[in-house]
Amino acid sequence: MADWKHILLCTSIILAMYKFMLCVAHEERKLHVVYMGSLPNGDYAPASQHSSMLRQVMGNDFAEHSLIRSYNRSFNGFAAKLTDQEVHDLARMDEVVSVFESKTLKLHTTRSWDFMGFQDKRRRSPGESDIIIGVIDTGIWPESDSFSDYGFSPAPKTWKGECAGGNNFTCNKKIIGARKYIDDGGSSSSARDNVGHGSHIASIAAGNKVKDASFYGIAKGIAKGAVPSSRLAVYQVCVTERCVEADILKAFDDAIADGVDLITISLGRREEVDFKLDVIAIGSFHAMEKGILTVQSCGNSGPSRGTITSVAPWLLSVAASIMDRRIIDKFSLGNGQTLSGRSINSFASSGKKIALLPGEHASLPYCNGSTCDCLDPKKVIGNILLCSSEDGVQTGYEYGAFGSIVINSDQHAGVVPYPASRIDEITYAHALSYANSTNNPQVEILKSEAMNDPNAPYIADFSSRGPNPLIPEILKPDISAPGVEILAAFSPNANPSGFPGDNRHVKYNIMTGTSMACPHVTGIAAYVKSFHPDWSPAAIKSSIMTTAIPMNGSQDLKNFAYGAGHVNPVKVIDPGLILDLSKDDYVNLLCDIGYDTATVRKISGDNSACSSSSGKSLLKDINYPSIVYQVQLIQPFMVNFTRTVTNVGIANSTYKASVTKISNINITIVPQVLSFKSLGEKQSFSVNVAGGKFSKPIVLSSSLVWTDEKHRVRIPIIVDVTQI
Repeated sequence: MADWKHILLCTSIILAMYKFMLCVAHEERKLHVVYMGSLPNGDYAPASQHSSMLRQVMGNDFAEHSLIRSYNRSFNGFAAKLTDQEVHDLARMDEVVSVFESKTLKLHTTRSWDFMGFQDKRRRSPGESDIIIGVIDTGIWPESDSFSDYGFSPAPKTWKGECAGGNNFTCNKKIIGARKYIDDGGSSSSARDNVGHGSHIASIAAGNKVKDASFYGIAKGIAKGAVPSSRLAVYQVCVTERCVEADILKAFDDAIADGVDLITISLGRREEVDFKLDVIAIGSFHAMEKGILTVQSCGNSGPSRGTITSVAPWLLSVAASIMDRRIIDKFSLGNGQTLSGRSINSFASSGKKIALLPGEHASLPYCNGSTCDCLDPKKVIGNILLCSSEDGVQTGYEYGAFGSIVINSDQHAGVVPYPASRIDEITYAHALSYANSTNNPQVEILKSEAMNDPNAPYIADFSSRGPNPLIPEILKPDISAPGVEILAAFSPNANPSGFPGDNRHVKYNIMTGTSMACPHVTGIAAYVKSFHPDWSPAAIKSSIMTTAIPMNGSQDLKNFAYGAGHVNPVKVIDPGLILDLSKDDYVNLLCDIGYDTATVRKISGDNSACSSSSGKSLLKDINYPSIVYQVQLIQPFMVNFTRTVTNVGIANSTYKASVTKISNINITIVPQVLSFKSLGEKQSFSVNVAGGKFSKPIVLSSSLVWTDEKHRVRIPIIVDVTQI
């Protein structure tokens, strides 16, 4: 009997092992990126090595289609579908920097340029038509007037790319290149923009001048980009909200090799990760190596502290500000009172008032409240809903309401698919009081109109905030730019509101987000590069940050909301002094944040070495155009920072230092005068910051300004008192 038990036990163990092995053999494979750093010098076949590495870990499961993407033009790596064990085996290989799952990232103008003083009479460079902006986004609508090539010369000789936009897509002398990375045999088999986001971004940065552009007559004016004569290269990595990291990294690989001068990317992660696990940090590092500045939106996760995910020091991170033109819609109650909301409502009123229906009057018997999430469709049809939450717009639209008026706390207006107004709680209380005061409440919703906001510019509440969660010594965001209610080109294949069933088609649409702020700065960076083609990405970034306009506002986070300030395109081409950084400086920074020599060498592709003195204490002295220091509560402090400036203004010039005072902080500059005798001359100075004990967290903002008779070079100084 014991023998039978033993046999059964052994049989059970064998079956369990077999099931386990079967499970492992059929373990689900997920798409991963295998990053290998810089391309090796000499004769090297990346794709062959990538296949060889996969064969080594996959064994009999390897097939030619296992290699999904090969990064082999500007840096080294590949994308493949891997099991956990294969990920583990690849990560242990000497050639590999990192292996990480390819996630899906999220997509993060008329009046804006005039608001910033950047008008047509501004000085232009003949080199503007040689500037190529790479747009990594949802594609582009090539037939838009914003992208016409009328009057353009052939593509610059520096262009090495191609027009590979797929079905029904043709480039021109404005859109000189296109690539697509998603092919499902349907709408995404072309680089043609079916979302609208990519066309919007491209036209803000580099769109042609288009007269009388508007959204159904709203915000009418001249639509234009910062550099209308520049060229566009389009890299479609997103279809709807699906932007796959493996595709994004391939777009960087191609854009760098194609010869773009700048890259704009208005999408990002939902959380920060180590640089070697972040495709945008990886791609922008290798772009920086080739002299290409990457500009990225900082994200729409504000207003909380530390929500920013665009944190790499070699790219330019942009926050969204509100400009002086705001869009409102008004509605007139049956008692003659007119109230205001914030929606982009293109539907003209007939002059007739419609029945106003509070949500609680249309609720189903088992529901309670006025949120409009549980309504009787029969009661809704033909009326204007009054709801205490945003869901009333969607519900009313689906149930056949004539329109809706809902509470919404957003600072900005959004396009609605039918007559609707989004209001604050006080306005809602007025409207509800009226509706409950009569047996026949009525309302008329009027078409939206533009109004002036004298408090502009100020930061939008949705814009992600610092401090930098990975390197607190590096200010993020870097700069702010208009990102609210921006009119720009759009795809007629997409509906303007995003609501299913909205069958309108427009050439220009009004959109909001840090996505819209980002290309404003990209266009300004292109403007700088057209005058200074030999400037490094860091030099262009410095010119934008040190000429920024200080921003006011009640935000406790101050510079962690708006960076160095509001971008000032009028001053950027002549900053006077710049703070420059090279690839070597960024490599040293990688050492300082804890990367070892072996990893740094793979990333840099050279013989860089991390010294024994590397460490976070050195980060404060990186030559960044801002100064940030974190202070622990109840701890007095004294710290010294060193910066080096390069004279790019007037050969013989003298700059004097001044500092904005902060209570309980003492800031001294040594020396207080910098005298230059030639262009390109470098001089260093020290900033000494000392303070007493602080009993509660606070962000203290000051600035150092170097001035001669012509220039003002402003460097923010931020003391972040926190519980480290």
